[in-house]
Amino acid sequence: MGSHRRLVPSGFDRGASTALCVLSATAAALGAVPALAAPHDDPRGEVDRLYEEAERATEAYNKADERADSLREEVGLARDRIARQQERINSMRESLGSLAGAQYRSGGLDPSLALLFSDDPDDYLDKAAVLDRITVRQAGELKDLQDAMREIAQDRAETSRKLGELERSRKTVAAHKRTVEGKLAKARALLNSLPSAERAAYDRASRSGREGMPELGSAVPASGRAASAIAAATSALGKPYVWGANGPSGFDCSGLMQWSYAQAGVALPRTSQAQRFAGPQVPLSQAQPGDLVTYRSDASHVGMYVGNGQVIHAPYPGAPVRYDPVGMMPGATVTRV
Repeated sequence: MGSHRRLVPSGFDRGASTALCVLSATAAALGAVPALAAPHDDPRGEVDRLYEEAERATEAYNKADERADSLREEVGLARDRIARQQERINSMRESLGSLAGAQYRSGGLDPSLALLFSDDPDDYLDKAAVLDRITVRQAGELKDLQDAMREIAQDRAETSRKLGELERSRKTVAAHKRTVEGKLAKARALLNSLPSAERAAYDRASRSGREGMPELGSAVPASGRAASAIAAATSALGKPYVWGANGPSGFDCSGLMQWSYAQAGVALPRTSQAQRFAGPQVPLSQAQPGDLVTYRSDASHVGMYVGNGQVIHAPYPGAPVRYDPVGMMPGATVTRV
């Protein structure tokens, strides 16, 4: 989503260096490489800054939303477990009630008098032995019931804690959503305030024709799943940037990476910060097609390396999924999935 930056030196596959230089010159000619810390009296630079801030807020939203989804699932599982525990406790109580009734009916007389009035002393002794066994069993079941009740109390307390966390997470998601929408609204208002010629120039810069297939060289993908992910990502070329979306009709930067690798059977985390650590780090000079490239010190943007110094990514609102030079932003790190 962020703006294009100066290109960084790299040692990619054959022809990458030349491609980076050519693309850098082209981007400069188009005016698509505003400075990182653009002065606020530069409207186009301010739009770019707002888009960058919105992208950071979008990744924070994605993280909070992912946590809320996880908590909802955990709470659902916990409620199912508690329901099963309650059924077990009810069954144990019923069993204990039956045993207690049998004990009361058999133990209503003093043992010596019961023996005196018994028509068959041997039968009485047999019944007494059974009663002793019932008592031992009852004690064991009572302990099991106590353990089950402690367990269900702990699960209920944990579920209550998670419900509280879920509510806080929902509020966090809503706050990040407001932040993103506020930044994007300011950016749109600022763009609309530009003279038509400047607005058209900015629009041309953000739609710089890179959704076409550039020369990607002969580099081999890092793996079969990387090749499948590249195929999925290229099928999304031209799809719109939609903040908080992970396909298939629209994407934000990390959503495109997650969706592309999902088509290859690989589950990536939702945010660019987490995707940065989804595999081993490799030097930028050793990037292979399919590697993830995260940008900025906070890894708030991510793209996929496709060869010859190019990445495919979802840049920012108004700019569709496209190819750009790998050195478009500072702070690039490479992760092999």
